[in-house]
Amino acid sequence: MTKAPITARFPAPAKLNLLLRIVGRREDGYHLLQTVFQFIDRCDWIDFTVREDGVIGLACPLPGVPEETDLTVRAARALQLASGVSQGVTIAVEKNLPMGGGLGGGSSDAATTLVALNHLWGAGLTQSELKAIGLKLGADVPVFIEGFAAWGEGVGEDLTPLDLDEPWYLVVVPECHVATGRVFTDPDLTRDNPPIKMAGFFEGRRENHCLPVVLQHYPEVAAAIEALSVVGEARLTGTGACVFAAYPTEAEALEAQRALGPAWCSFVAKGLNRSPLLDACR
Repeated sequence: MTKAPITARFPAPAKLNLLLRIVGRREDGYHLLQTVFQFIDRCDWIDFTVREDGVIGLACPLPGVPEETDLTVRAARALQLASGVSQGVTIAVEKNLPMGGGLGGGSSDAATTLVALNHLWGAGLTQSELKAIGLKLGADVPVFIEGFAAWGEGVGEDLTPLDLDEPWYLVVVPECHVATGRVFTDPDLTRDNPPIKMAGFFEGRRENHCLPVVLQHYPEVAAAIEALSVVGEARLTGTGACVFAAYPTEAEALEAQRALGPAWCSFVAKGLNRSPLLDACR
């Protein structure tokens, strides 16, 4: 009798950058950062159907887009190569996080693929080995694999877990996609800001050094910052485009969303210090 394929569903949560400082640039072009990551309970969802023929592919590939460029496919193939497993997988992504929004959707999808398939395939790689694979796919992938709110340094991969307040966030999604590469290559980006200590964040430092460049090139983000500032302290996550404000309670966040009005695409989400991905592999 043919064994039924294993199918399992895993979350790929969004993150917010509560601080983003640029303190240098490496010879390979990567920027040295100081940042604070926190997850929110807004997720992509990914279904994995394990197959025995070794083939890795998407259930619904986008027309004209090569599968090998998809981060989930790249992550699965990298894990297959590193672990030597003979199994394959069909991947189906329910995409809820905006592209080019600064919420880490692509990196989170890649991290979930690595963590989920390491579990489903029984590949046996350690978290450190998964993070090393993930770092080659994107600088934000390791924090999604580690799964805890964190202070990040280096290119974002040197992580120290943090115990943060878990407020409710109102997140505004402007009608534009910010190209991270465009921001980090902009000649007006300040790259030599002095480092601060972690304590500076807890003392109130919340700056995002990418903000001036993003506002210069993306008027939609500038408009979102202006609109959200009426109902809260508006901040940019990552290189954007999404902007957010924090509130102590869900009721206050929802009230701010109502005051913001229907002209803006927005959602309310809970801040999380622990990624829901960590519990999905139990």
